[in-house]
Amino acid sequence: MINRWLRLAFSHIDTFLLTSISLLMLIGLFILFSASGQKSANVISQASNIAVALTIMWAVASVNPQRLLQFAVPLYVVGVVLLVGVALFGHISHGARRWLDIGPMHIQPSEIMRTALPLMLAWYFERREGDIRLKDFIIAALLLAVPAALIAKQPDLGTALLVTASGFYVLFFAGLSWRIMGGLAVAFAASLPVIWSHLHDYQRQRVLTLIDPMQDPLGTGYHTIQATIAIGSGGVVGKGWLHGTQTHLDFLPEATTDFIFAVFGEEFGLIGNILLLTLFLIIIIRGLVIASNATSLGGRLLAGSITMTFFTYAFVNMGMVSGILPVVGVPLPMVSYGGTSLVSLLLGFGILMSIQTHRKLVKT
Repeated sequence: MINRWLRLAFSHIDTFLLTSISLLMLIGLFILFSASGQKSANVISQASNIAVALTIMWAVASVNPQRLLQFAVPLYVVGVVLLVGVALFGHISHGARRWLDIGPMHIQPSEIMRTALPLMLAWYFERREGDIRLKDFIIAALLLAVPAALIAKQPDLGTALLVTASGFYVLFFAGLSWRIMGGLAVAFAASLPVIWSHLHDYQRQRVLTLIDPMQDPLGTGYHTIQATIAIGSGGVVGKGWLHGTQTHLDFLPEATTDFIFAVFGEEFGLIGNILLLTLFLIIIIRGLVIASNATSLGGRLLAGSITMTFFTYAFVNMGMVSGILPVVGVPLPMVSYGGTSLVSLLLGFGILMSIQTHRKLVKT
């Protein structure tokens, strides 16, 4: 009886994907223990976050993806309204207005848009299936631009770029032509001087620091310099778990969040990094397989966007820690400490599992 109940309860869970995700989160707990100075409280807190996120993933995976798409419009509208509320009444912290106080709740609406935007665009294109024209891509681009602009205004350029990427992937998988993408790339390159003039001083400094971190080694370049030293000092096999000197001598900033990849690289070296990258790659490939097997346009677009957004998060974090991208404050998915990001990611993977397990069998 118990075995039968368990099979029914987990019949909508993709075992391969769950195993890969669980291994990544387990690695995150081990490296978090080291990065936090061996504080078990942080590990317990993150384990609680994982439990909550897994529960949400399990619940979402049991819902038919077509029913999920029915929530696309209200969720998108609520997200945009909350972003407008942030712009008007948001809580200011460290010079940025990103949070909104609603009664006892303290929420960050930009996190909602990570799921709401691709859901909205997938819903829109599915309704236009078979008759998708250029005007539909223009409308979709406007739906993308509104929340992205509101998030960038906070300012939160990193999240704005990631939300934009999640929407762009839907447009790409919907059939946006290479000619249009090439034209957009040229237009973007031509507008760089204008974009540069509208950046905040600290944002410009991040770009300049990327080019030459040593121009301000104790200021804006400190994060990048210390992270690259940590990764380089790990060598091929690493210094061993709990033996990273850059971390435990407090040279490495934000060791439990944005720069946890540097902690891992120092302690497990090149071999450990390759194994970690392989695990990320396995998850991405599985997500793309689910996207290719989806039997509805909305499912394919949503699965493709969720998977590629996960790839973007990992690439941006590893890139900024390695010094090839500016520091934009993006955590390493599934590994960095934090509950909001983890819930958002596992919510997406729950949707992936929903798309996989609710496929309609086509009779031949």
